[in-house]
Formats: sequence, structure tokens, C-alpha cells
Amino acid sequence: MTPPVTGSDGSMVEADEAWHPAWLPGAAWRAVGSRRVLVRGAGPVLDTVADELTRAGAEHGGTVRRSTDRPSPEPVDLVFALTPAELPAVPGPLAAPGPLPAAAGAVAADIERRYGPDALGTEGFALARRDGVTVVLADRPAGLLYGLFAVVRLGEAAFDRDRAAEAHRPAADRRMLDHWDNVAVHPVTGQVERGYAGGSIFWRDGRARHDLPRIRAYGRLLAACGVNAVSVNNVNVHATEALLLTDRLGDVAEIAEALAPYAVRVHLSVSFATPVVVGGLPTADPLDERVRAWWTATTRRVYERIPDFGGYVVKADSEGQPGPFAYGRSQADGANLLADALAPTGGVVHWRAFVYNHRQDWRDRSTDRARAAFDHFAPLDGQFRDNVILQVKHGPIDFQPREPVSPVIAAMPRTRVAVEFQVTQEYTGQQRHVCYLAPWWSEVLRFAPWGPDGPTVGTLAAAGGYGAPPPAGGGLVGVSNVGDDRFWTGHPLAQANLYAFGRLAWDPELDPRTILDEWIGLTFPPARAGVDEAVGDQGSVRRILHTVMDDSWRAYERYTAPLGAGFMVRPGVHYGPDVDGYEYTPWGTYHFADRDGVGVDRTGATGTGFTGQYPAPWAQVYESLADCPDELLLFFHHVPYSHVLRDGSTVIQHIYDTHFAGVDEVIAMRHQWVRLAGLVDDRVYARVTERLDEQLRSAREWRDQINTYFFRKSGVPDARGRRIY
Repeated sequence: MTPPVTGSDGSMVEADEAWHPAWLPGAAWRAVGSRRVLVRGAGPVLDTVADELTRAGAEHGGTVRRSTDRPSPEPVDLVFALTPAELPAVPGPLAAPGPLPAAAGAVAADIERRYGPDALGTEGFALARRDGVTVVLADRPAGLLYGLFAVVRLGEAAFDRDRAAEAHRPAADRRMLDHWDNVAVHPVTGQVERGYAGGSIFWRDGRARHDLPRIRAYGRLLAACGVNAVSVNNVNVHATEALLLTDRLGDVAEIAEALAPYAVRVHLSVSFATPVVVGGLPTADPLDERVRAWWTATTRRVYERIPDFGGYVVKADSEGQPGPFAYGRSQADGANLLADALAPTGGVVHWRAFVYNHRQDWRDRSTDRARAAFDHFAPLDGQFRDNVILQVKHGPIDFQPREPVSPVIAAMPRTRVAVEFQVTQEYTGQQRHVCYLAPWWSEVLRFAPWGPDGPTVGTLAAAGGYGAPPPAGGGLVGVSNVGDDRFWTGHPLAQANLYAFGRLAWDPELDPRTILDEWIGLTFPPARAGVDEAVGDQGSVRRILHTVMDDSWRAYERYTAPLGAGFMVRPGVHYGPDVDGYEYTPWGTYHFADRDGVGVDRTGATGTGFTGQYPAPWAQVYESLADCPDELLLFFHHVPYSHVLRDGSTVIQHIYDTHFAGVDEVIAMRHQWVRLAGLVDDRVYARVTERLDEQLRSAREWRDQINTYFFRKSGVPDARGRRIY
């Protein structure tokens, strides 16, 4: 069940002929679409709910009725209704025949009794089943939209038994994807910077694509996993992209209008130098009144054109992007300038904390890129406006397969902090490798910076900080992995990362295996009703995909950079091995391998002092060679190759063993996938097969280069006698 699409010749075509339906194929709607449904409420988002249900009913035989004030004797199986003023908290008119069954009123009363008033908020919903009716209630239209997709996820389980009233609401208010899409093709980074799924769905060759059906389909996928905001252009803002704020604002408005029915708000990445580049001012000094007036007037015009505009995303003083440092001002001065312009309309500025010197001297071992974000931002805690969200990469370097949690997340108790993940797999196989990232993200979100009795990273992202009282939540932000490829993400299995990001942003406590199981059930549902998904072909699909994907992130880690070393990739493209590629460059991120050992000394006693940026107990854990987790050993310590890990192997033998094991795991993935021939769509099967072939080739290259490099450095042979070149 997919929305209608206009083909290039003006005719109507099925959406799944134009692009893959991802986790919303028609068969996933069977349980909902075969029911008698009542929808109560008005407005664009409620119209979306009704339209989705109407299309599902047309495909699967159900009916949809919009409520009126007149009583109706027609029975219903599923109700979607807004609660304010319409559903009393105590038994009343709903007990008699009327626009809604009595079950809905009883559920509303139960929710208020169990959870208190305002339990659902602006996006939450209540779900229950009683007296043969499944009921979804919400205080606001977006809640009903999310409730609809929750019922789709449940399938027949939403109708097979009574269900006590449950309140569901997102942990974080902002669940956002940043598109690193260029309007004009960049000579180095192309149409999409770090994009591995074709071109942009928004822009092409310097102009808007105007592909509104595809944009609406994208908004639909986002709503179904819980994402409620997107930034539509690259954080590296070039000359053409700067005009989106002014001359080309209509193109942004068109995107916003296409996404609004799915409760997705649009944000823009802007250059700090825009008043100079676009506005003709001689300065972008954040304390200059002319600059402040320019941003205020420009922002007002944006909201006049896009009333539900979300705000700005800014990368400043980083990798050549302009910022407040040029004027002797702080990062807080720069962020507050835009925050003040946005404040009257309720917008926010996402100010990225990715600020570091990319012209370092590799000879100087005291230089440490990992320290930079903390050094720049921790002293500014409490100086940012309430509508500034400091956007912090989850690790201190740059989205590596393994690195510690950024200490900045725990260092800003009076600042709204958003945690940034990279859904696009820049350093994790670029969507040519199967690498299900939810287990890695879950580890980050469950990390407790102050020890097991303190809040987790997920809690901090939802609450915004660890102050008393804490500021409002900053939420989660992901760098999008979507492009105009038929499968949205290039690799069909990489869709699971996009889905998982949304689900973890909604609830950081969700289990990655459970999320993957949801995605499999939605994306590969049985073709016929009544099929037991636990047995037969559907059971095989589910089991094989879990076998291929569950441990794929750790498999990728095993055949790439060892023990948290990171950045052993080919410079620029960031794909494939190049152990010394960044070792002597000004970009930082070194591993310091020599004939005696490997790793970066980041201790306070003898190294860069990075360990001291963490609170207790982690500062002490990372400082101690004996206590430091093995998986991060080389990130924090320089050790001899003979250093013994907790499993009894030496560092050098661990490198050999894991790289051989990682390749073996890819071989096993490939063998498992072959078993799905004929059980999944032929086009999906062919694309995944092609990507697995490349993954195996690349994994072997990683294994051979890494093992050969360290064999030649250390002179220590493999204890198992395997071939190393």
C-alpha cells in the first residue's frame, strides 16, 4: 500500500515501481486495512491519518469513516480520536450510542487515572483494546499519526486480545536527520557529501528537483519510525546553498509543505558568513548591530513563508567554515546571535560542536584532536540561550567504528545538548557493507558518564543536561543515509539503520534486536494473510536476516581498525584500508605505530590529558592501563605488541585473530544470504548479493593490509601460522 506517483510521462504508476517501499509495503498494512475504522478529528495531519487508512482499506477490504456529531449504529474495530474536549475523563455521553464507542471514553479515563493529565504531550498517544475495539487516543494530531504507525507495527497483535491502556510518548522532543545535500554539485563532494545512495531527493544540478511525491514518501517513512525534523542542505554551506535562506526560500517552502502532513518540520543549514555572502554587509561579527538586525529581519521573512520552520543548523570555525573566531568572539556569541533572531518564533539553532584545528603538526604528540570540542565548549556552559542546542558527535573524533563517548555530553549541565550519530556509513562501509549500527548506538545511549547510578547518554539527550533543573532536551540528530537510489539507502539492508535511528530517538531504551525484528517484519511481510511469520519461508527470512545483521557492526570492527585505534582509512574517500593514510597529515587522528608498539597516549600522567575530560569514574578507568576496556585500549594508551588483553591474547595476536575472524564472518553472511534466493524480492536479492561480494573483497583487503602492516612493524609472526604477506 503506497501513495500514488506520477510517472515521467504524466501517467500514474505504482510507487514500488519508482522506489522501494522500505518498511511500508502494502502487505504491512493488512491488519489495519482489513478493519472497520473510525477517525475523529480535523486538520492536515488527521487528514493524513484518514488517507493512509483509506488506501489501506481499499487494498485490504476495510472501511474508514470520519466521525460526525450524529450517532451511528455502525460497529467499528479501530478508533483514532483526539482527546481534548471531545473525550471526557469520566463516563458521560460516550456511554451511550454516539460518534465514538464507549470503549474510547473508558480508555481516556484510564489513561488520566494511571498517568495523570497531559500524559500524552504533543506527540504521544494512548493505545488500548477493550470490548472488541482497539483505541488510539492523542492530545494532538501528531500523536494519532504516530499511533497509526504503532498499530501497523503490531499488525494482528493489535487486535487479537484485550490490551490495557498504555501511554507512549517520545523520550526526546527533537528527532532530526541532517542531509548533507548540496544544491549545486560540488567538485569534490558531489551532489551529496558523504552520500552513498545516489543523488539528493531534494536538489539536482543547482536547482530544486520538485519531486514532491518522493519527498512525501520520504516524510511517510520518517513518521513511521518517529523522526520529526530534517535539515535539507549540507552543513558545509557553499554559495548556492546560502541563497536558500533568501532568493531560493520558495524551494525550501515547497519541501516543508510536502513534509508537513507527516509532522516533519524543515530546518536549514546556514553559513555564519551569510550576512556578508548574501546580505552585502561588510562583517558577520555577532555583536555588530547591523548583523543582528539582518538576521532578525531575514528570519522573520523565513517564518512568514514557512510558519512551522524549525530553525538553523550551523557548522562554524571548523574545516574552513567561517565562524565567530574571526571576530574574536566565542562560540556562544555566535550561537546566541541566531538564537535571538529565532526566539520570537520559537525556532532553535543547532550549533555543531565539531570545532577543531585541522592544521595540526603531526610531530607534536601533545596535539590531540579528541580534546578540541571539550576545550572549546565546556568553559562556555551556561552562556548559551535556551533555544541553542549544542549538537555533539557521539564520539570525540569522527563517527569511527569504535571510539569512546564524547566527554562534552557530560560537561554541559546548563546547556541543551543533542547527540549526533552518523546514519550514513562514512567510516562503516559506506552502504557497500552490511553494518547494522543500532547495537553501537545503543551502547552509546546506555553509557552512564557518572557510573551505573547516574543518568545515561540517552537520558541526557532527552533531558538536555544534568543540571538542577536541567534544560529542555536537545534530542538526537542523525546524518541521513538517504539518496535518490531506488532503495533509498543504496544497500537495501542499510534501511535498517535509518529505521533504527528513528526508533532509538523515540525510545533510547529499545533493544537493537527488537528494532531489527520490527524492521524485518515490516519490510518483508508475508504475501498472504494467515501466514505464520515464525515458521516456513517467513521464519527463514527472519532468522537469516538476524544471522546476517545482528553482529554485523562488530564484524566490521573486527576486520578494520583494531582496539579503538580508528582512522586507518584511505584519506578523502574514507573507504578501504590505508593504515598510515592520516598518520602524517595535519588532520590529526594518529595511531603512532612503531616497531615496539601502537596506540595514542591520552592519559593525564604521560599523554595528552584527554582522560581528564571525563567525570569519575571513567576518568580513572580510562587513565588506568589495567582498567581501560580492551576495545578502547589503543585510543587511550600506547602499548607494546606483547601487552596481554583480558582474554589472554597479546595485542599483536588479537589483531591477527580478529582480522581473520572478520573475513570469515562476511563469508558466513554471504552463505546465509544465498539461502534467501526466491524468498525476497528479486531486485533486493540482486542488490544485496552484489554488495556482499564487494564487502567480502574489501574485508579481505582490510585483513591483508592491516595484518601485513603490523607484522612488518612488529616482526612477530602469527601464532597460528596463517598467511600474512
